[in-house]
Amino acid sequence: MASSSSSSSSSSLHLFPTTSNLITQTSKQRSLHLPFQHSQNTHHQNSSIHSTLRLHPAPHRRRSNVSCIAAALPSAEEEESLGPLRIAIVGFGNFGRFIAQGFRRQGHTVIATSRTDYGEYCRQHGVLFVRSVDEVCEEEPDIVVICSSILSTESVVRSIPFEKLRPETIFADVLSVKQFPRNLFLEVLPPEFGIVCTHPMFGPESGKDGWAALPFVFDRVRLAAGDARQARNCRRFLRMFEDESHNADLCLDVRCISPLAYIIATVPNDLSLSEGCRMVEMSCEEHDRHAAGSQFITHTIGRILSHLNLESTPINTKGYETLLKLTENTVSDSFDLYYGLFMYNVNATEQIENLDRAFETVKQKLFGRLHDILRKQIVDRAPTPMKEKGERKKKTNLNPSFLSHSEKIKDLSIRI
Repeated sequence: MASSSSSSSSSSLHLFPTTSNLITQTSKQRSLHLPFQHSQNTHHQNSSIHSTLRLHPAPHRRRSNVSCIAAALPSAEEEESLGPLRIAIVGFGNFGRFIAQGFRRQGHTVIATSRTDYGEYCRQHGVLFVRSVDEVCEEEPDIVVICSSILSTESVVRSIPFEKLRPETIFADVLSVKQFPRNLFLEVLPPEFGIVCTHPMFGPESGKDGWAALPFVFDRVRLAAGDARQARNCRRFLRMFEDESHNADLCLDVRCISPLAYIIATVPNDLSLSEGCRMVEMSCEEHDRHAAGSQFITHTIGRILSHLNLESTPINTKGYETLLKLTENTVSDSFDLYYGLFMYNVNATEQIENLDRAFETVKQKLFGRLHDILRKQIVDRAPTPMKEKGERKKKTNLNPSFLSHSEKIKDLSIRI
């Protein structure tokens, strides 16, 4: 389970020779085999084959100067160092299982632990499940990803026996707040450990159809100076999430007059397929400012709407359906998650106060322009108070026909 068979470390693409074939294939594994149909009986004197390997890195990234297939072959040392990453996930709840799928798609080894026994699930999905963080450390992971709840993160991190881990180990988290885990890591982790704070801005629901173009926030908080292995593992970890356009594509431009070729191109694992996220590098402080005004407010509005017991109607508008979906999504998360967004983000209290002021402002605008009396006139068609008073006075002065004029006056004086 910790290693893949040799047969699974390569993928084959069969090409039938044509005058010009342009094949663009980004290899998910280290070896890409390109076999051409070959016939010893059909060799022409003028047969020729021209193949070039072109790497197209994204702008602002290091350009790989590979001019031929042989140049892409890694040395023995590189071959060993570019094996699958060993990634430990501490906290294997909904999000832990969700993100493990991405790691496994990339061909990496995943070790998981959780309070709940997910042994059967892990056996079915190619994940090694262990029952304690001690066993996790004995597996010597390259990356330890903290996927626990915000409220339990500190106790979980402090329970890890750091002395059992290699000094180049990198700790990452996927919490919805960033300053808290960063400060915690800096406080309790050994100084040689790497720290990468991340926040995938999606989850099992929003990312169920793929992660392409979804934002992935990260902050490389600390990497040990001069530790090339740690730096490389950090780069490979982040590249798993990147937009594919940020990876160098392996392009083979093959022109064949006759079928006379068998090409084997061994591609470094750094060129593996990625999940296609939109990578956003920002500090933990900046993340928490943005998150308080976006994610926390979204959850707050959803929680408020849930108390209105909104229901679908036969005449739903698109906007109303959006509100129903928002309510459904937010209340599906535990209240502990919502409380964590509030308690562990220093900007959340200010946003609550801003929301309260905004609601009062809107309410005063409405009540200032549309009073209860005016509403009764418009909606209930009720008479105005002045009109009602005039009608009552008119009715009071009506003289009954059976009274004389003097009696009417006398009666009026008595009433006065």
